[in-house]
Amino acid sequence: MLKLENVSKRYARGNVRAVDGLTLEVRGGEVFGFIGPNGAGKTTTIKLVTGILTPDEGTVTVGGAPLDKDPIAAKRMVGYVPDAQDAYDRLTGLEYLNFMCDMYGVSSADRAARITSLSERFELAAALNGIVKGYSRGMRQKLALIGALAHNPPLWILDEPMVGLDPRAAHVIKRQMRAHCAAGNTVFFSTHVLDVAERLCDRIGILQKGKLIAVGTLDELRSGETGASLEKVFLELTGDEAAGDWDE
Repeated sequence: MLKLENVSKRYARGNVRAVDGLTLEVRGGEVFGFIGPNGAGKTTTIKLVTGILTPDEGTVTVGGAPLDKDPIAAKRMVGYVPDAQDAYDRLTGLEYLNFMCDMYGVSSADRAARITSLSERFELAAALNGIVKGYSRGMRQKLALIGALAHNPPLWILDEPMVGLDPRAAHVIKRQMRAHCAAGNTVFFSTHVLDVAERLCDRIGILQKGKLIAVGTLDELRSGETGASLEKVFLELTGDEAAGDWDE
């Protein structure tokens, strides 16, 4: 569903590689977790995948559509929730969702059913006629999640989706991620909440200093260490000196 081939991105006039020769394939129908230390390049990678940034080298392909050659087709297959919510403050929640549906060509009949279903699922239906400016951070996050799902995207991309959500809303989004994949779609998300990634993901990729240092199922990442938590695996792979003393 998603392929990155030798993708690199530099900042600071080419002196800093935020993403360095990244090659990765995310399969259809899986929940793929993308983890790494702060500054590892996760958000830059997501911005490259969504077309917000252009890679200096390499190619990104979404559902068979090369992002550089057919960007509209690639972007139509993506529903993206960024790590910072900047919805239009002067719109109502419903106006914002209709705007998102307009952008992706969702029919009137389909949007009505999807907005109703998703807003009820995320417990935002009662607030949709309110102005976004008056929304709390959690409500804005829910609105962004609904907007990114309204066109039923084959690839749902989320950058730190649990931030700002209360436990009930976080539970809803985790169920929605699994349901989205059960319907044949794909979820690609970054997170610092390792226990969520451990319980939810089919496979996990670990990024450090712009390079993919490990990818696989949790069992594959454990490398034979039966029962090791993702947190312990992560600390060992990223070079934390305390990881070896984890059980002491």
